[in-house]
Amino acid sequence: MRWLQTAGLQLIPLLARALFAFTLLAFFWKSALTKLGDRITGLWTPSAGAYGQILPLQFEAVGYDPSAMSTLNWAIVMLGTYAEFILPACIVIGFMTRLTALGMVGFIIVMSLVDVTGHGVALGSLLDGNPSGLIPDQRLFWIFPLMVIVFFGAGPLSIDRRIQLHRQKTKGEESP
Repeated sequence: MRWLQTAGLQLIPLLARALFAFTLLAFFWKSALTKLGDRITGLWTPSAGAYGQILPLQFEAVGYDPSAMSTLNWAIVMLGTYAEFILPACIVIGFMTRLTALGMVGFIIVMSLVDVTGHGVALGSLLDGNPSGLIPDQRLFWIFPLMVIVFFGAGPLSIDRRIQLHRQKTKGEESP
């Protein structure tokens, strides 16, 4: 039975990453795509919808005029947009996985706060017997596999593991 426990500890992080990939990767990437502006300049010029999604109250305050948003607002929107591309990709491929999973947890918490305070989504109650409640039950399901990754790492099929093995090999070659 010891082998089963060992195998389980190796599989759990991989399964957590797979669960994230199958359920949330497309969600975050599609969301990020809606925030990019038109053509190639959209890579550094967010869409009006990006400001509306990330900074709804500030965007409303300037009459929904993207040119009236500050440089800080632009930076927040661009960082949020690229975080939706980069953090999920790093989790799926297993690169800097613990750090990126922790970053995604923070991202989901901020996203949830914006949903409640900026978009008027009802908060609901934690563990209220309504699993379809968007916040917080749904987000708790999103965060759980990420916390598994934070605690257990990326697992054996990951870039992190390849880097770890390479470092061990290099360290072994340097020893007299």
